[in-house]
Amino acid sequence: MQDLADQTHWIVMVVVALAVGMFAGLLNGIVIAYGNVVAFMATLAMLVGARGLAEILADRRTLQVGGQREFITFMNLDILGVDMLIWIFLVVAVLGWVLLNRTTFGRRTVAIGGNREAARLAGINVKRHVLYLYALSGLCAGIAGVMILGRTTAGTSVNGQLYELDAIAAVVVGGTLLIGGRGTITGTVLGVLIFQTLTNVFIQNNLTSSVQAVAKGVIIVVAVLLQQRFARPAGRSS
Repeated sequence: MQDLADQTHWIVMVVVALAVGMFAGLLNGIVIAYGNVVAFMATLAMLVGARGLAEILADRRTLQVGGQREFITFMNLDILGVDMLIWIFLVVAVLGWVLLNRTTFGRRTVAIGGNREAARLAGINVKRHVLYLYALSGLCAGIAGVMILGRTTAGTSVNGQLYELDAIAAVVVGGTLLIGGRGTITGTVLGVLIFQTLTNVFIQNNLTSSVQAVAKGVIIVVAVLLQQRFARPAGRSS
């Protein structure tokens, strides 16, 4: 596997990573939309299975991409004094905002999140749309994997471990309802910035990773409780 990583052109490597992410999301979408499996259980099963498959393929070793100098150079570029990874994040965020707020696809997504049955009665093919959403989510996961690889220059089955906790926290802090029906890309971006700032504060104060995990868990619970507190009056008034 190490020889394959060294001999493969970095563009091919990136395309394969994105394709694998999209394929994993597609499988999730099929199981959830057409198999009627609870989304949490399906994605959890994919997380465990994919991590195990990564361990098998890598033989529990860390694979270096040090030979891919062009890839490393590209991922560490500074454009106008801003790191390339931040540019990628901004591009994905802008595209996500346009997709959610300026397209029929986005309006259908919000409708399904708010009331799936009402969306179905309105003529939306809910199952197919959910399939597309999970494929898109998998593609974004693939992009995140490439970004991690560009920063660490190494691939391992434990890369991104517990990042799902950070993702959930950022989305919740950004105002997205876990029950669906409300959420914005702008809020999520702000949630990411807030959560990353807190993480930097934890690190600067020499807090251990265990303490950081506890703090993140508390933040998620508090954010969910606040969501329920402020969402309840809105439901009664309607």
